Amino acid sequence: MSPAPLTDAEIQRALAGLPGWRRDGDALAIDLRFPSFAAAVGWMAGLSEAIDGLDHHPEWTNVYDRVRIRCTTHDAGDRITARDTALAKLIAWRHAQEYGP
Repeated sequence: MSPAPLTDAEIQRALAGLPGWRRDGDALAIDLRFPSFAAAVGWMAGLSEAIDGLDHHPEWTNVYDRVRIRCTTHDAGDRITARDTALAKLIAWRHAQEYGP
């Protein structure tokens, strides 16, 4: 069974607890900046095992010191689900642990 998409109100409540995150159509999104390319890539690599543990993966791109992240659930018709909010919370927590709020 596919996960159920969140309502607009549920998405807004989730975003209230995710500073820097925004709704980008049917995805949760954030743009992060790092001290260097190596820091950005290293942060992504360091987070990969925890992301694999959720069995839900972001769409992310890296250009020099920036990482753009989008979370959407393909199994739910590319809509935002609780899986995306859990993934966004993990990403936000890890970034805050290493780089501050």
